[in-house]
Amino acid sequence: MRNLIKFTLVLLLCSVASAQAERIKDIASVAGVRANQLVGYGLVVGLDGTGDQTTQSPFTTQSFNSMLKQFGITVPEGARMQMKNVAAVMIQAELPAFAKPGQTIDVTVSSISNAKSLRGGSLLLTPLKGLDGKVYAIAQGNLVVGGLSASGNDGSKITVNVPSAGRIPSGAMVERTVETNFAGGQPIVFNLHRADFTTANALAKSINDMLGPDVARPLDAVSIMVNSPVNPAQRVDFIAMLENLDVKMGEEVAKVIINSRTGTIVVGKNVRVSPVAVTHGSLTVSVAESLTVSQPNALAGGTTVVVPSSNVQADEETNPMFKFAPGANLDDIVRSVNNVGASPSDLMAILEALKQSGALKAELVVI
Repeated sequence: MRNLIKFTLVLLLCSVASAQAERIKDIASVAGVRANQLVGYGLVVGLDGTGDQTTQSPFTTQSFNSMLKQFGITVPEGARMQMKNVAAVMIQAELPAFAKPGQTIDVTVSSISNAKSLRGGSLLLTPLKGLDGKVYAIAQGNLVVGGLSASGNDGSKITVNVPSAGRIPSGAMVERTVETNFAGGQPIVFNLHRADFTTANALAKSINDMLGPDVARPLDAVSIMVNSPVNPAQRVDFIAMLENLDVKMGEEVAKVIINSRTGTIVVGKNVRVSPVAVTHGSLTVSVAESLTVSQPNALAGGTTVVVPSSNVQADEETNPMFKFAPGANLDDIVRSVNNVGASPSDLMAILEALKQSGALKAELVVI
């Protein structure tokens, strides 16, 4: 029984220790291994009368005429076409790292003019370009639109979600590979998602403890350089081993986050408060309007009138004063505020006053 208890205790300690560590792949990324944004301009056809009003969007007609010319069809000069089943759209996609020609990616299609809905439409062949102007993918296919719009003859209208945008799963085919320096034999650099000197040093130490001294060295609060094999296949195995290594992250800077619009307040673990006494009350003024009837005596000769009456009352809450002990932590702060019964708006005012007085040892962030 004693061994069982000891074994259980070790498991609990290990679980606590592992809960405080994060895998490298969750907190950092390999430099140069990144996605690239693509964008394109095209036409969606086959709409049920919900396309662009071409009199207000002449570029839709211009694009349609240019497309017809590529098929040997010339539109007469001065012809005014009302193409209610065509819409000009922008297409955006994200090209993953190491994407190879022939692979497919998802695309998002959005109307750029006054089309009411893209439901039921089909995107025509559209090149997707990167920032360098080169074509990296070709998009085409039927749209999946989650929104819905309907209107009646009397002007009534109902709209669900956004019908002027949709997606095409696997709607673009990759045509060009983005060159990377992954196979160049250079040392691998891990970039932390959140800059922190403590975490950068801990990551390098974890790698050196497993592979030997001077294999990894931190360059700054974000980047850690790691000596790696030159052979590409060995580099893949090497990174796969490193990215599953656990690293104990450095604790976040003491912060208090306040969202004044929603009344959300987040207090970080390392927030401390110096010895200080706080009291907070609120003044409520209420004005009630009522009407009373003034009835004269029978022999007075007056008339019956309605007289307005106002009742003004002021109530001030008398909240007790509470005191923070030296080095009060998060639990002490929450307990004190709960005992007083302060609302989120009251707590915001208290935290701002504590910051102004210098008693709040944390960064106050208002979003």
